[in-house]
Amino acid sequence: MSDYQRNIPVAVGAADGATHPTRPVLRVGVIGLGIGRMHIEGWRQHPNAQVVAIADPDAERLVAVGAQFGIAARYTDPLAMLAAQALDVVSVCTPNKFHKELSIAALQAGCHVLCEKPMALNAAEGRAMLAAADQAGKRLMINFSYRFSAQSQALKAQKDAGVFGDIYFGRSVWHRRHGMPGFGGWFGIKALSGGGPLIDLGVHRLDLALWLMGYPQPTWVMGSTYNPIAGPLAAASGKPFDVEDLAAGFIQFSNGATLALEASWAAHIQEADLMETRLLGTKAGLLQKNLNEGYTFSAEIFQELHGAQVNLQVNTPSIPARSAMQHFASAIVDNTPHDADGTQGLIVMEILDALYESARSGRPVQIAQ
Repeated sequence: MSDYQRNIPVAVGAADGATHPTRPVLRVGVIGLGIGRMHIEGWRQHPNAQVVAIADPDAERLVAVGAQFGIAARYTDPLAMLAAQALDVVSVCTPNKFHKELSIAALQAGCHVLCEKPMALNAAEGRAMLAAADQAGKRLMINFSYRFSAQSQALKAQKDAGVFGDIYFGRSVWHRRHGMPGFGGWFGIKALSGGGPLIDLGVHRLDLALWLMGYPQPTWVMGSTYNPIAGPLAAASGKPFDVEDLAAGFIQFSNGATLALEASWAAHIQEADLMETRLLGTKAGLLQKNLNEGYTFSAEIFQELHGAQVNLQVNTPSIPARSAMQHFASAIVDNTPHDADGTQGLIVMEILDALYESARSGRPVQIAQ
């Protein structure tokens, strides 16, 4: 029995069944059926991938999702799934505490792994995952989903073409006015999540900014965390909640560039949801921000051309959006490199670790080269 099965209290009763008929595609298993539902949908969009098995400790959820997607092989214990099924790829979509355990188990079972963000609870766990992938000779990818939109891909193409020059400063933000997870759930328990909005929301904006900057090497950070809104509300509810409700940090890189990062579940702001990534380069700058407090985005490029200040709207109607699952499946099938690999996931974890340590100590924290 896995720790994942033991630590999530639900009714347990294996609902195993026959797999789909075999065909020349990647056989995919999905562990965790919260965000895992989106993984199933993503895998189903690729012609060479088929989700043949799912695992979740919640037996009722397992049956419902299995019926929804026509998946007969269902397990309340993910280790039993790995032992019984000849899988090529596994999506790990559990609470953060179980990312390391289950990713390593899948790698050792001969599977490539797509792990939900963040990579793990901390960088030490991330290093163990990378070592397991190297030893198994398998791929490890992190689901940094915000870089896989058509718009983000278009911005990256402009960066790679040299439109921005050298990016030397950035600010990446995800604030919510009142978007706290339910008190008592795993998101608000540090032993299960690793932290609050910094590791939950901030990780998305951090990866997007780093990716567009070319993933420079971080050297030191300064961070602060706060809990003035969620803390009293959680205490009044009588339910556990021991993470921050707002975090802010400043990151210095070896190339001299800097990045400010902010994330919150609760803040006295105008918007219900505010997401922005602004980067300044020697030739041009960019701003990507969410529209109408939702999950659609605008993107603009700002530069000077022939003595005039020019604002360019980034439009991508002809570029098809491809999910992380589609990208990973194509890379495996075509034997080409994949994006968002474990090494980039580890850089993100090192920054998050350092930000939390800086907030705890009140001092800047260096990141070992």
